[in-house]
Amino acid sequence: MQTRTDLVEDLMGRFPHIPREAVIKEDLLRGGVAFDDSALTDNEGGEVKPKSYFIFSFDHRTLPELGTAALRRPPEEIVLTGGPYELRRTVVSVRVNPDSPYRVADTGDGVLRLHLDGRPIADVGLPPMPEYYRHTLTNGKSVMEVAPTIQWGYLIYLTVFRVCQYFGAKEECQYCDINHNWRQHKAAGRPYTGVKPVDEVLEAMEIIDRYDTTGASKAYTLTGGSVTSKVDGLGEADFYGRYAKAIEERFPGRWIGKVVAQALPREDVQRFHDYGIRIYHPNYEVWDKRLFELYCPGKERYVGREEWHRRILDSAEIFGPRNVIPNFVAGVEMAEPFGFRTVDEAIESTTEGLQFFMSRGITPRFTTWCPEPTTPLGRTNPQGAPLEYHIRLLEAYRATMEANGLSSPPGYGPPGAGNAVFSVSSFMDTLPAAETVAAE
Repeated sequence: MQTRTDLVEDLMGRFPHIPREAVIKEDLLRGGVAFDDSALTDNEGGEVKPKSYFIFSFDHRTLPELGTAALRRPPEEIVLTGGPYELRRTVVSVRVNPDSPYRVADTGDGVLRLHLDGRPIADVGLPPMPEYYRHTLTNGKSVMEVAPTIQWGYLIYLTVFRVCQYFGAKEECQYCDINHNWRQHKAAGRPYTGVKPVDEVLEAMEIIDRYDTTGASKAYTLTGGSVTSKVDGLGEADFYGRYAKAIEERFPGRWIGKVVAQALPREDVQRFHDYGIRIYHPNYEVWDKRLFELYCPGKERYVGREEWHRRILDSAEIFGPRNVIPNFVAGVEMAEPFGFRTVDEAIESTTEGLQFFMSRGITPRFTTWCPEPTTPLGRTNPQGAPLEYHIRLLEAYRATMEANGLSSPPGYGPPGAGNAVFSVSSFMDTLPAAETVAAE
């Protein structure tokens, strides 16, 4: 029987132009990692920055099934170096899976290592607890709850609306657990604010600004669930935009302002820009028409795929093509029972979408699909998509970008293996390190 090590090394050999770091990283992101108790944190009372569950669970088990890892949180991210593959510094978002062949453990010498099939393959670094996490808001809430940072401190992730108004089986995206993640945290008695008040966000940002003395945080993302009616009496553009307006008035130019929202009509997108947002992420989720309709029923019902794409192109006229960066969920193309049966078909479809946008100067990015167990696609596809799909996607992504004369998108930190901090996929690790990123 082929081991996971055999699979990984076979793909490293077949795709030598893809960094080894990216092969390991994609496998960790799609399949998760287990933690020995020795590798767990003391939540906010320790020296390690804990996992904040900033929007989705990004776990392969529910909180009640995680055991000790639900009580003593795993780290937000890990950084891998060295080992038999001589890995350059690689930042990976933590997705917990107790059954993973990857395990982080102290081997007895006080050093944490990543093991694959029982063999150590990399040294593991943990994110230090940032000073700003040690301070609370005047109402006692933690900075981690209101304004957590990810990507090794580069990005402040402001999930200001914790639930999505696409609700239930006929509307929720079939791979998304935002609503369940809200429910499980509330059931566990954890603080998990549904709608974050603007003044709390500003206070948390003030604490970050005061104690981030090295200037590691360089961008913020405003995001949350889709708004199909109103929140606090506001439509989506004005609801999310009010946070940007307040942040930019209080901290002009301190961070790059980004928003993840639906593909909205031109006048709403203009308001985002007027509020001070500089990068717009109107995520298109999956390219194939049939799969979009099946996997994103709410978005198809309220907006529709063709209109969604037209709005993305319209938004490029407001923000500039380079600053429109729609995400897709890499891997759901192959999810049973409706997805593509072969890697060839899936890559062909996804590359068609990349070419559609990149030929117009828009550079999509992607998140590696984590099959969360409470989602319909996670339940039917607990193993996710094949690792080969993810490696070939990295190959196709870079080739399509180069064919269209594009460079790495702004707001994601430095590109290149050993340099990248973007933690939920390897696209930045795979791009040339010699590039400079605009607006850094």
